[in-house]
Amino acid sequence: MNFFQAIIFGIVEGITEFLPISSTGHLILTSELLKLPATEFLKSFEIAIQLGAILAVVALYWKSFFVESEVLKKVIVAFLPTAILGIIFYKLIKQFLLGNEQVVLWSLFIGGFILIIFEIFHKEKAGATEDLSKISYRQAVAIGLFQSVAMIPGVSRAAATIIGGLTLGLRRKTIVEFSFLLAVPTMAAATGLDLFKNANAFSADQFGILAVGFIFSFLTALGAIKFLLHFIKNNSFISFGIYRVALAALFWFLIH
Repeated sequence: MNFFQAIIFGIVEGITEFLPISSTGHLILTSELLKLPATEFLKSFEIAIQLGAILAVVALYWKSFFVESEVLKKVIVAFLPTAILGIIFYKLIKQFLLGNEQVVLWSLFIGGFILIIFEIFHKEKAGATEDLSKISYRQAVAIGLFQSVAMIPGVSRAAATIIGGLTLGLRRKTIVEFSFLLAVPTMAAATGLDLFKNANAFSADQFGILAVGFIFSFLTALGAIKFLLHFIKNNSFISFGIYRVALAALFWFLIH
Protein backbone atom coordinates (compact mmCIF):
# COMPACT_ATOMS: atom_id res chain seq x y z
CA MET A 1 0.00 0.00 0.00
CA ASN A 2 1.27 3.49 -0.85
CA PHE A 3 0.36 6.92 0.56
CA PHE A 4 -2.11 7.73 -2.23
CA GLN A 5 -4.01 4.53 -1.52
CA ALA A 6 -3.95 5.36 2.19
CA ILE A 7 -5.61 8.72 1.41
CA ILE A 8 -8.35 6.95 -0.56
CA PHE A 9 -8.95 4.54 2.31
CA GLY A 10 -9.04 7.40 4.81
CA ILE A 11 -11.65 9.28 2.79
CA VAL A 12 -13.79 6.16 2.32
CA GLU A 13 -13.60 5.39 6.06
CA GLY A 14 -14.47 8.96 7.07
CA ILE A 15 -17.51 9.10 4.79
CA THR A 16 -18.90 5.68 5.62
CA GLU A 17 -18.17 5.12 9.33
CA PHE A 18 -21.29 6.86 10.63
CA LEU A 19 -23.65 6.20 7.72
CA PRO A 20 -25.69 2.95 7.77
CA ILE A 21 -23.79 1.49 4.82
CA SER A 22 -20.84 -0.31 6.50
CA SER A 23 -17.42 1.32 6.57
CA THR A 24 -15.65 -2.05 6.92
CA GLY A 25 -17.54 -3.37 3.91
CA HIS A 26 -16.58 -0.33 1.83
CA LEU A 27 -12.93 -0.63 2.85
CA ILE A 28 -12.86 -4.29 1.83
CA LEU A 29 -14.51 -3.47 -1.51
CA THR A 30 -12.07 -0.57 -1.97
CA SER A 31 -9.14 -2.93 -1.50
CA GLU A 32 -10.74 -5.20 -4.10
CA LEU A 33 -10.99 -2.32 -6.58
CA LEU A 34 -7.38 -1.30 -5.92
CA LYS A 35 -6.26 -4.95 -6.31
CA LEU A 36 -4.57 -4.99 -2.92
CA PRO A 37 -3.89 -8.44 -1.41
CA ALA A 38 -5.61 -9.21 1.90
CA THR A 39 -2.43 -9.04 4.01
CA GLU A 40 -2.37 -8.86 7.79
CA PHE A 41 -1.25 -5.23 7.53
CA LEU A 42 -4.19 -4.31 5.28
CA LYS A 43 -6.63 -5.92 7.72
CA SER A 44 -5.05 -4.02 10.62
CA PHE A 45 -4.98 -0.80 8.59
CA GLU A 46 -8.72 -1.09 7.88
CA ILE A 47 -9.33 -1.37 11.63
CA ALA A 48 -6.83 1.27 12.78
CA ILE A 49 -7.90 4.17 10.55
CA GLN A 50 -11.31 4.03 12.20
CA LEU A 51 -9.66 5.89 15.07
CA GLY A 52 -9.49 8.97 12.86
CA ALA A 53 -13.25 8.95 12.40
CA ILE A 54 -13.71 8.32 16.11
CA LEU A 55 -11.58 11.34 16.99
CA ALA A 56 -14.01 13.44 14.94
CA VAL A 57 -16.81 12.37 17.32
CA VAL A 58 -14.71 13.32 20.35
CA ALA A 59 -13.99 16.71 18.78
CA LEU A 60 -17.68 17.40 18.18
CA TYR A 61 -19.16 15.73 21.28
CA TRP A 62 -16.43 16.27 23.88
CA LYS A 63 -19.00 17.57 26.36
CA SER A 64 -20.83 14.22 26.42
CA PHE A 65 -17.60 12.45 27.37
CA PHE A 66 -16.07 14.89 29.84
CA VAL A 67 -19.07 16.73 31.35
CA GLU A 68 -22.28 14.70 31.03
CA SER A 69 -21.44 11.69 33.21
CA GLU A 70 -24.90 10.11 32.89
CA VAL A 71 -24.55 9.90 29.11
CA LEU A 72 -21.03 8.49 29.44
CA LYS A 73 -22.29 5.74 31.79
CA LYS A 74 -24.91 4.64 29.24
CA VAL A 75 -22.29 4.59 26.47
CA ILE A 76 -20.00 2.38 28.57
CA VAL A 77 -22.85 -0.02 29.41
CA ALA A 78 -23.80 -0.25 25.72
CA PHE A 79 -20.19 -0.94 24.82
CA LEU A 80 -19.81 -3.96 27.14
CA PRO A 81 -21.70 -6.58 25.03
CA THR A 82 -19.59 -5.79 21.96
CA ALA A 83 -16.39 -5.78 24.03
CA ILE A 84 -17.08 -9.21 25.48
CA LEU A 85 -18.18 -10.78 22.20
CA GLY A 86 -15.37 -9.05 20.31
CA ILE A 87 -12.71 -10.59 22.56
CA ILE A 88 -14.32 -14.02 22.21
CA PHE A 89 -14.65 -13.92 18.42
CA TYR A 90 -11.67 -11.66 17.47
CA LYS A 91 -9.55 -14.42 15.95
CA LEU A 92 -12.47 -15.94 14.05
CA ILE A 93 -13.57 -12.58 12.62
CA LYS A 94 -10.11 -11.48 11.49
CA GLN A 95 -9.15 -14.85 10.04
CA PHE A 96 -12.34 -15.78 8.21
CA LEU A 97 -14.57 -12.70 7.81
CA LEU A 98 -12.36 -9.64 7.30
CA GLY A 99 -11.32 -9.46 3.65
CA ASN A 100 -14.10 -11.83 2.54
CA GLU A 101 -15.95 -9.91 -0.19
CA GLN A 102 -18.72 -12.52 -0.41
CA VAL A 103 -19.61 -12.01 3.26
CA VAL A 104 -19.56 -8.24 2.71
CA LEU A 105 -21.79 -8.36 -0.37
CA TRP A 106 -24.38 -10.61 1.23
CA SER A 107 -24.39 -8.45 4.37
CA LEU A 108 -24.81 -5.26 2.32
CA PHE A 109 -27.56 -6.82 0.21
CA ILE A 110 -29.61 -8.37 3.03
CA GLY A 111 -28.98 -5.42 5.35
CA GLY A 112 -30.18 -3.04 2.66
CA PHE A 113 -33.51 -4.84 2.34
CA ILE A 114 -33.89 -4.98 6.13
CA LEU A 115 -33.28 -1.22 6.34
CA ILE A 116 -35.87 -0.50 3.63
CA ILE A 117 -38.53 -2.77 5.12
CA PHE A 118 -37.89 -1.48 8.64
CA GLU A 119 -38.26 2.15 7.58
CA ILE A 120 -41.48 1.44 5.67
CA PHE A 121 -43.17 -0.01 8.75
CA HIS A 122 -41.48 1.93 11.57
CA LYS A 123 -43.57 4.66 13.17
CA GLU A 124 -41.95 6.84 15.80
CA LYS A 125 -44.08 7.04 18.95
CA ALA A 126 -45.01 10.35 20.52
CA GLY A 127 -43.28 9.43 23.78
CA ALA A 128 -40.03 8.29 22.19
CA THR A 129 -36.88 8.96 24.24
CA GLU A 130 -35.38 12.28 23.19
CA ASP A 131 -32.72 13.12 25.77
CA LEU A 132 -29.53 11.06 25.63
CA SER A 133 -29.32 11.01 29.42
CA LYS A 134 -32.82 9.49 29.60
CA ILE A 135 -31.79 6.33 27.76
CA SER A 136 -32.26 3.51 30.25
CA TYR A 137 -29.58 0.99 31.13
CA ARG A 138 -31.79 -1.74 29.68
CA GLN A 139 -31.99 0.13 26.41
CA ALA A 140 -28.22 0.71 26.47
CA VAL A 141 -27.48 -3.01 26.87
CA ALA A 142 -29.93 -3.89 24.10
CA ILE A 143 -28.36 -1.32 21.74
CA GLY A 144 -24.97 -2.86 22.53
CA LEU A 145 -26.28 -6.29 21.56
CA PHE A 146 -27.62 -4.90 18.29
CA GLN A 147 -24.22 -3.34 17.64
CA SER A 148 -22.54 -6.71 18.16
CA VAL A 149 -24.15 -8.02 14.98
CA ALA A 150 -21.97 -5.56 13.07
CA MET A 151 -18.89 -7.64 13.87
CA ILE A 152 -19.88 -9.33 10.60
CA PRO A 153 -18.28 -7.19 7.85
CA GLY A 154 -20.87 -5.41 5.72
CA VAL A 155 -23.61 -5.30 8.35
CA SER A 156 -22.79 -1.71 9.43
CA ARG A 157 -22.36 -0.75 13.06
CA ALA A 158 -24.35 2.44 12.46
CA ALA A 159 -27.25 0.58 10.82
CA ALA A 160 -27.39 -2.05 13.57
CA THR A 161 -27.40 0.48 16.42
CA ILE A 162 -29.84 2.84 14.69
CA ILE A 163 -32.36 0.09 13.91
CA GLY A 164 -31.92 -1.21 17.45
CA GLY A 165 -32.47 2.21 19.00
CA LEU A 166 -35.53 2.99 16.90
CA THR A 167 -36.99 -0.41 17.78
CA LEU A 168 -36.42 0.30 21.47
CA GLY A 169 -38.30 3.61 21.30
CA LEU A 170 -35.62 6.27 20.80
CA ARG A 171 -36.07 9.28 18.56
CA ARG A 172 -34.14 9.23 15.32
CA LYS A 173 -31.75 12.07 16.22
CA THR A 174 -31.20 10.58 19.68
CA ILE A 175 -30.10 7.14 18.50
CA VAL A 176 -27.98 8.61 15.71
CA GLU A 177 -26.07 10.72 18.25
CA PHE A 178 -25.85 7.80 20.68
CA SER A 179 -24.48 5.69 17.82
CA PHE A 180 -21.80 8.35 17.27
CA LEU A 181 -20.81 8.23 20.93
CA LEU A 182 -20.89 4.44 21.15
CA ALA A 183 -18.50 4.24 18.22
CA VAL A 184 -15.73 5.81 20.32
CA PRO A 185 -15.09 3.04 22.88
CA THR A 186 -16.06 0.34 20.36
CA MET A 187 -13.63 1.36 17.64
CA ALA A 188 -10.93 2.45 20.10
CA ALA A 189 -11.03 -0.99 21.73
CA ALA A 190 -11.02 -2.82 18.38
CA THR A 191 -8.04 -0.78 17.19
CA GLY A 192 -6.19 -1.09 20.48
CA LEU A 193 -6.64 -4.87 20.56
CA ASP A 194 -5.45 -5.25 16.99
CA LEU A 195 -2.42 -2.97 17.39
CA PHE A 196 -1.49 -4.70 20.64
CA LYS A 197 -1.43 -8.04 18.83
CA ASN A 198 0.19 -6.88 15.58
CA ALA A 199 2.06 -3.55 16.01
CA ASN A 200 5.45 -5.23 16.45
CA ALA A 201 5.12 -6.62 12.92
CA PHE A 202 4.70 -3.16 11.30
CA SER A 203 7.58 -1.30 9.68
CA ALA A 204 8.25 2.44 10.11
CA ASP A 205 6.84 3.09 6.61
CA GLN A 206 3.65 1.23 7.48
CA PHE A 207 3.15 3.40 10.56
CA GLY A 208 3.47 6.42 8.27
CA ILE A 209 0.79 5.00 5.98
CA LEU A 210 -1.44 4.43 9.02
CA ALA A 211 -0.95 8.06 10.05
CA VAL A 212 -1.99 9.36 6.61
CA GLY A 213 -5.12 7.21 6.60
CA PHE A 214 -5.92 8.37 10.13
CA ILE A 215 -5.68 12.08 9.25
CA PHE A 216 -7.87 11.88 6.16
CA SER A 217 -10.38 9.71 8.00
CA PHE A 218 -10.66 12.36 10.74
CA LEU A 219 -11.15 15.29 8.35
CA THR A 220 -13.72 13.49 6.20
CA ALA A 221 -15.66 12.16 9.18
CA LEU A 222 -16.25 15.68 10.51
CA GLY A 223 -18.23 16.48 7.35
CA ALA A 224 -20.02 13.11 7.31
CA ILE A 225 -21.33 13.56 10.87
CA LYS A 226 -22.70 17.01 10.14
CA PHE A 227 -24.26 15.75 6.89
CA LEU A 228 -26.09 12.88 8.63
CA LEU A 229 -27.49 15.10 11.40
CA HIS A 230 -28.86 17.45 8.74
CA PHE A 231 -30.11 14.58 6.54
CA ILE A 232 -32.22 12.86 9.21
CA LYS A 233 -34.25 16.00 9.91
CA ASN A 234 -36.39 15.37 6.84
CA ASN A 235 -35.39 11.95 5.53
CA SER A 236 -35.59 8.26 6.42
CA PHE A 237 -32.82 5.73 5.80
CA ILE A 238 -34.56 4.09 2.83
CA SER A 239 -32.15 5.72 0.36
CA PHE A 240 -29.23 4.15 2.20
CA GLY A 241 -30.95 0.76 1.99
CA ILE A 242 -31.40 1.16 -1.76
CA TYR A 243 -27.75 2.20 -2.07
CA ARG A 244 -26.61 -0.93 -0.20
CA VAL A 245 -28.62 -3.26 -2.43
CA ALA A 246 -27.44 -1.49 -5.60
CA LEU A 247 -23.80 -1.52 -4.47
CA ALA A 248 -23.89 -5.24 -3.69
CA ALA A 249 -25.51 -5.99 -7.06
CA LEU A 250 -22.93 -3.87 -8.88
CA PHE A 251 -19.99 -5.62 -7.25
CA TRP A 252 -21.49 -9.04 -7.89
CA PHE A 253 -21.65 -8.07 -11.56
CA LEU A 254 -18.06 -6.80 -11.58
CA ILE A 255 -16.67 -9.79 -9.68
CA HIS A 256 -18.51 -12.42 -11.69
